[in-house]
Amino acid sequence: MYRFLLTPRWWGINVFVLLAIPFCVFMGSWQLSRFEGRVQDHRAAGEQAASGRDEAARPLRTMLPVDKSTSGRRVTASGRYGEQLLVPGRELDGKRGFYVLTLLRTDSGKALPVVRGWLPGTADAARAPAAPAGEVTVTGALQASETPGDNGVGTQGGLPAGQTAAISSATLVNLVPYRLYDAWVTLDKGDAGMKAVPASAPDGTGLDLKAFQNLGYTGEWFVFAGFVVFMWFRLLRREIEFQRDAALGLVPEEPERAPVVSG
Repeated sequence: MYRFLLTPRWWGINVFVLLAIPFCVFMGSWQLSRFEGRVQDHRAAGEQAASGRDEAARPLRTMLPVDKSTSGRRVTASGRYGEQLLVPGRELDGKRGFYVLTLLRTDSGKALPVVRGWLPGTADAARAPAAPAGEVTVTGALQASETPGDNGVGTQGGLPAGQTAAISSATLVNLVPYRLYDAWVTLDKGDAGMKAVPASAPDGTGLDLKAFQNLGYTGEWFVFAGFVVFMWFRLLRREIEFQRDAALGLVPEEPERAPVVSG
């Protein structure tokens, strides 16, 4: 009864099934590992941020370039404050406001963007406290340059002079006359009565939409594998029923076609 499995048609079906199931399982496992990796990164980032608040600050130069292992760590840098900019449209504690960003000109010749604090309301340079004069030493959490569109970073253009949508060296280089570090620092304590801006986790370490997309793709691939098995058994059952009916003579014969007579 199962000799039909050796026919060319069923050889093709069987080969497809034998290739499709391992492929779906492999892709589902890979997507699951991506999700688990993001969960682990999220947990590690949280632990790093918690430990970073208690560890001793290190010199800025020893913590560059910024990566997952250094993002959120406390650093210290010295220099003189220069240009000051506002970063509008930033939320803190459920309220909308703006960051006060001041460039710290260091002895290396580069300037370090420093978020001195957050203020509620519409960005207004008159409300932003002036930066301290003279030589200063700042201590805060090291952060990577922002990417517009990620983690609430604004993408709007045409901002008034003295404002920037993203804290990024690629953006700031067009606004200030300094060479810049590809990083920024948010102070441990807000300056001049402003609220301190908490450090954010590095990109790719949060349980964001991408992480749950990986989990959704995992389910889809395993469902595909189950669907392939289901369809194979369904085709097998139909073929067995057809063979049984044929053996019992229950399959109707095709009517003979009358010869075509040309006139």
